[in-house]
Order: sequence, then structure tokens, then C-alpha cells
Amino acid sequence: MAVLEGRAIIRRFGPTTVLQGINIDVNAGERIALLGPSGCGKTTLLNLLGGLDRADEGLVRLDGEDLGAAIPKRLAQIRRGKLGTIFQFFHLIPNLNARENVELPLQLLKWDPTSIRSRVGDLIHAVGLDNRADAWPSELSGGEMQRIAVARALAAKPLVLLADEPTGNLDKATGEAVLALLKDLSEREHTALVMVTHAESAVGICHRVLRMVDGRIVEDSK
Repeated sequence: MAVLEGRAIIRRFGPTTVLQGINIDVNAGERIALLGPSGCGKTTLLNLLGGLDRADEGLVRLDGEDLGAAIPKRLAQIRRGKLGTIFQFFHLIPNLNARENVELPLQLLKWDPTSIRSRVGDLIHAVGLDNRADAWPSELSGGEMQRIAVARALAAKPLVLLADEPTGNLDKATGEAVLALLKDLSEREHTALVMVTHAESAVGICHRVLRMVDGRIVEDSK
């Protein structure tokens, strides 16, 4: 069953049509790699699926709810509770330590302190950084920062995890370790993953590969 779906999505920027009638279904627990040349519309599609942008035509539904029709307050609630996002450049908050970065989305959702401690401790252990929980982002390596970013994205137990080039700023070995972590945690949490990537190695952890060219999905393969 699809937890995230897009229907006939069109997105224009000025006279340029960047997405040309995209249809996509993401099932619970499914991992999808979104591949294609630079400028083909991958990140634009990811932003629409994550509620960061709105389509000019078509619709995006998450857990049955139309993101395009949601008022800003409701959209923020949906994004905090049902979507997790991982970026290429980590975007950790520099004046919060590793643990506090993972805690933040749960504090915004007003989880009780006991539940926050339990959930965050579990996730930091799962990403293998128990001994770095009190470190500042400036004290972490790139791989460690991305592991904390993964933990933060999963903190609220989202239905869907969206990742934009999550290994793009890492060396090959560290990138492959992060991919393995994403696979393991998405299976453990039963969280769907949609990942924009240029790394063909990312295909190995995914159930499906969608290839885009010029704003269209031209291949959907298992």
C-alpha cells in the first residue's frame, strides 16, 4: 500500500517546465533510488514529495493527506511527524551537541522527556555513536555527522525518509557505510526511503530504481 504518492505532478519555474507529469508511488518500508543527470528534476521532485514546494498541477498525498491542500500550520505538523529528511551537507545545528540535535524534533513534537531519552539513546546506539553523543558537530567527522543526521531524521518514527545525495559529501568507504546504515535502519523502523543519488552503489540497497530524464521518469525497475 502506498504511503506516499504523486499524481500527474507538473512543476514550472518561469517558462521552464521542470517536472512533466510525474507519477510515483512509495509503499511502506520500500527503498527507492532516484537517479538521473544533473538538472533532470530529481531534487525538485524530492522537495515536492517532502512538502517543501508545491506543484503547479497534480497532487502529492502522504498517508492519504493532500500536501498541496494543507494550510502551512498543518503542513509543518505533517512534515515533523511523518517525514524525515537527510541532506548532503548534514545541516546539524552547531550550538547543539550530537544528542541534542537528535532530540530537537521530538522536543518540537512535545514528546515527554522520558520517551525522548529512550528514543534518542536507542537511535544513537543504532548508529554506533554512543561515545560521541556529547560531541559538538565541529568535533565530528563527516561520516559521524551524517550518522547523527540519519538518527535525527528517524527520531519521530516517520513514515517516509527523504534523502538528497546523502553520500555526496563523503568518501567512498564512509558513503557505503552510511548506505548500509540507511538500509538497516529503514528495515528496523519499517520506514520508506526515497533517495536522490548519483552513486550507482546506492542501487544495491534499494528495492526499486527510478531513472529520470528531462523531468520525466523514463525507467522504473526492481
